[in-house]
Formats: sequence, C-alpha cells, structure tokens
Amino acid sequence: MTALLELDQITCHYRGHTAVRELSLHVNQGDLFCLLGPSGCGKTTVLRAIAGFETVHDGQIRLRGEPVSSGHYTLPPEKRRIGMVFQDYALFPHLNVCCNVCFGLQNKSKTERSRIADEMLEIVGLAGYGERFVHELSGGQQQRVALARALAPQPDLILLDEPFSNLDVEMREKLSQEVRQILKSQGTTGILVTHDQMEAFAVGDQIGVMNHGQILQKDTAYNLYHSPENPFVADFIGQGVFLDGILLSPDTVETELGIIVGDRAYDWPLKTPVKLLLRPDDLVSNPEGHLQAEVIHKAFKGAEIMFTLRLNTGTEVLSLFPSHHDHAIGEQVRLQLAPDHMVIFRADD
Repeated sequence: MTALLELDQITCHYRGHTAVRELSLHVNQGDLFCLLGPSGCGKTTVLRAIAGFETVHDGQIRLRGEPVSSGHYTLPPEKRRIGMVFQDYALFPHLNVCCNVCFGLQNKSKTERSRIADEMLEIVGLAGYGERFVHELSGGQQQRVALARALAPQPDLILLDEPFSNLDVEMREKLSQEVRQILKSQGTTGILVTHDQMEAFAVGDQIGVMNHGQILQKDTAYNLYHSPENPFVADFIGQGVFLDGILLSPDTVETELGIIVGDRAYDWPLKTPVKLLLRPDDLVSNPEGHLQAEVIHKAFKGAEIMFTLRLNTGTEVLSLFPSHHDHAIGEQVRLQLAPDHMVIFRADD
C-alpha cells in the first residue's frame, strides 16, 4: 500500500510546552485512521500540524511523498489539498446549504458549482436541501453539510476534529457509521480525532491511542481491546480491572482467583509480580461456577447488564450477564473464569 501521509518523528510545541513528542505515523491511501486519547494528549495538535495550522518544530510531515512541514518549512494549508471538518461545523449562517457546500469552489463556473453541490448533497443524504439555511437544519444535518463542503474540492485527505461531540449519543453513533460509509464509498483517506472510543471503533480501520504527545499503540479496535501493549491502553480501551498475580511459568499466573493458564508466553523471570487484566467478558455467569460474588452495582445495557461484583476476598470485578439475569443488589451469584486471551503486565509498569 502507498502511504499518502507520513509523519516522521514530529515534535510540536504549544503554549510553551511540548504537546507532541517525536511522533511517527503513516496512513495509506483510502484508509480511515483515528487518533484516540484523553483531553490534552496532543491529538488535535497533530491534526492541526497535518493541516498546516500548527508549526512542526522538529521532524517532517510528507503528503504524497512531498515534504509539507518541517522545522524550517511549512506549506500553506490552502495548498495541501486537505479538507477539514471542524467540531463546531464552521458553517456560514448567512449562506444557504448550497452556497456553504460550494464555498471552496470559487475557481469553478456557477453551473459546475451547482452540479458539484447537488452531487455532494446526494452523497451525504441531503438531496433537495440546497436552498435551506443552517438554522433550519438539525445538528446531524449540519454535520453532513460540513462533510459535503469538505468533500466538494475532492481533497486527497480529510481531517475530522471531534466532529460528533455536539450530537446526542444516538445521533453520534448513527452518523459516525454513515461518515465511514460515505468516505469509503468515495475512496477518501481520512483522519478522525476523538476522545470517544466507540466513535473510533465505528470509523477507524486503524486506531492510534495517544497519551502525553505520543502514540502508544496503533492497531485495530479488536487488538487494542484484546491485546493491549501497555497498561495505559489496557485501562483506556474498554473496561476492566487489574488483579495482582505471580508468574509461575511463561504462560501461567497465580492470582486470588486461582491458577490461570493463558494463550500467551511471557519471558519475564519466574515469580515476577504481575497485574492480570480482567475484562467484563472474562467472567461469565455460571450457576455451577467455582467463584462466588456479591452484586454491589448494576447498569442495564439492553441485551446485557454490567454487574459490579465483590468477591469473597473483597476485590471488586466487572462482569457482563445476559439481561434476563436480573440479579438484585446484595444477591450472591456464581461465576466462571473464561479468559480467552490472558493479558498481563509487570507490576512495576
């Protein structure tokens, strides 16, 4: 695959501190990549540096193999063939939808602008909305207009900065799936910045988890959840708890739940203190299970209920039960340990 975008050891400063530190990344043509991380981790600074709005103090950014940013050179944003969808949509309230979509097409004839606007509105599911004004649209419709405007000049790359954060949860989920389908149907390469892992899972082919200005792991959603490479990723992605343990052999750990044999081998010295990652789906309901726990909290999630359970040892764990298993607070339940993937970290990590 050809890398459309390459970030080579870039460092960016923001308000006197280092916001991005020696970060490297490549995104292939046609891929959708997500930068995921907590507020202040540097992900928006990376996006703005790609767009040309932030200075790169060290390292280099290349588009189509050509340098666009480095410590001594910055290609202006308007010459990068990059589209941008902002968090607040940045639509012009005094212009109708058609004129908003056409805003970046001043070099086209009026007929051509109208044709492109109609085509883009058809793509984003807003055919016939061209004469309406921004205030007449819902938040989801405004976001679609912003996407149509970004797609209209046929950019090589589209950047989306927290584009769904102003929408309610249901619309956010629906629109994130629609945006992925639209970008994939157009063969458009995209980078999404978000702090919401469900958005990242819905949109991204690959996801880079960021913290303190660095990408800690770049992987698929499945691998980030089941095979996190460090404790931060394990804690940030999904839900779970860490149990203390001792490494008995490369694939065997002793914990308060008993001896667990996993599907991975670790090359640390035997008797190394470790932390075992236990996901809610690693503990399953089983009336004949050897573990007993007390229900101390529950959260209904439709098809499932997330129970917080207190083991006899006092340790609290999470477990997903089918929703027809509606146990009461204080009730005793029995469990079976079913870790398909054993993930452990050294205790001193």
